[in-house]
Amino acid sequence: MTDTNTLKTAPASSLPTLAITGASGNVGGTAARTLVARGKSLRLLAHTPSRAPKLPGSVAVQCSYEDTPASRAALTGVDTLFMVSAPESEHRLLKHLAFVDAAAASGVRHIVYLSFMNAAPNSTFTLARTHFHTEEHIKASGMTYTFLRDNFYADFFSALPDEEGRILGPAGDGRVGVVSREDAGRVAAGVLAEPGKYENQTLDVTGPQALTLDEIAQVLTRTTGRPVVYVRETVDEAYESRKKWPAAQWEYDSWVSTYTSIAAGEMDVVSTTVRDVTGHEPLSFEDVALGQA
Repeated sequence: MTDTNTLKTAPASSLPTLAITGASGNVGGTAARTLVARGKSLRLLAHTPSRAPKLPGSVAVQCSYEDTPASRAALTGVDTLFMVSAPESEHRLLKHLAFVDAAAASGVRHIVYLSFMNAAPNSTFTLARTHFHTEEHIKASGMTYTFLRDNFYADFFSALPDEEGRILGPAGDGRVGVVSREDAGRVAAGVLAEPGKYENQTLDVTGPQALTLDEIAQVLTRTTGRPVVYVRETVDEAYESRKKWPAAQWEYDSWVSTYTSIAAGEMDVVSTTVRDVTGHEPLSFEDVALGQA
């Protein structure tokens, strides 16, 4: 039974010690359902508890990505925390840092952070830089950690073609080891179930192969039954073609650098993490595309 007012009626010590953010989303939702199926009780941290999934043994608790008395109260008594990324925004890093501070101050022992492939201060994909700085802040917090560096999601690429069946972008002939959101969630669940096994480790989470965008287009042509082609753009052309969507500059930068990070070879990574953690082979891009066709 999910009690959305738990903190008002019960001490934190009576709540589950395994906490998950993002349970109403794709990766967090898969992680939560997988853990419950394994008999785990969960504290579901949600900005709007009524939107949290109704899962056996789970308790929804109001919590935001900030360092406030309410957030600290929501985190009190948590031993292991799964932290998915906050929604993309100009102030995402500040929210991440504040939430990590709240977790550390509340006594969280281990944090599993959903990061991104090749996170670095100078990552070509601009949003990966935020993940790097979040990782560094977690390391400095004193908590033990596991960083799950997911590659781009296969589900995202299967939805890329425009109404004319084109994938437009400056990815060149670069390759990307796309991973399904389902596999990413299962990996997270496996780590959260045995956090000590993965203490202070960084895991690359990928699909079974790295594909060019030409190959992705070929798979989509085969699975959807309509022609899909990859159209190479220059960086300038990519910025220009995206101006049809009103957005802030940081958003344009993130959209375009999705492709330039592939061109730079930073997404050409294939790991065995899905198999190692879950015991199952990862879904291929074709598996995901067929599921969405």
